[in-house]
Amino acid sequence: MAAPPFRVLLFSKTAGYRHASIPAALSALTRLSTASTTSSTPFTVHASEDASLFTPESLAGYRVIVLVHVSGTFLSASQLGALQSFVRGGGGVVGVHTASVGMPSDGEDIVDEDGWYQRMVGASFAGHPEPQMGVIKVEDATHPIMARGLRGLGDGLESFDDDTHRRRWFDEWYNFKESPRTLSYVHVLLSVEEASYQGGTLGDDHPLIWCHEFEGGRVFHTALGHLDAAYVDEMFMGQVLNGILWTAKMINV
Repeated sequence: MAAPPFRVLLFSKTAGYRHASIPAALSALTRLSTASTTSSTPFTVHASEDASLFTPESLAGYRVIVLVHVSGTFLSASQLGALQSFVRGGGGVVGVHTASVGMPSDGEDIVDEDGWYQRMVGASFAGHPEPQMGVIKVEDATHPIMARGLRGLGDGLESFDDDTHRRRWFDEWYNFKESPRTLSYVHVLLSVEEASYQGGTLGDDHPLIWCHEFEGGRVFHTALGHLDAAYVDEMFMGQVLNGILWTAKMINV
């Protein structure tokens, strides 16, 4: 008997810059959900920008929250508290591209004064150069988020060079205030080579994709995904799919 589908909230509220690729991202995530119905790990998605959903009662109905291009102070203090309770209760969070931009702990309208949200995500956004071609490299080729191509929706490592696990990729390369690797609990999965593009600020070690256990829940973050093209790319969507399943605790290392 197939497992009942688990529920995923696709949340794309913006209180700052709004990415034009939000519709493409939501459509792609909906396609993943549709394709999952015949698998052993089915899930359904609910797309919303209504922050009033962030109550303990409402979030209890979801297993994973995907933060799709969120920006600015997109939650109130009580709504952030509901997210904390969700994570501490074992819920999963997937951050797509701008998760590190959300809920800033400096500037105006500060809600998250102690920086819990940024610690949960694993990094705090510091800016980016113009989108351009760069070289990404896999840091952990054995982790299931990176290595598995599930249901034909992700190519795993097939598009990377066999010997070096590198490939070229066009994106908006995010800089962070500090390297995610400074957090002991963050497990880096993929980085970008700063020598391959202009405008990087982290040096020889520039993580972009990582995952971690955090206060009882699981978090997967990818800083890739600025452009519509990412959401029809098997490598990128395969990692997002695997990130959803990993944070839902449906697959393990």
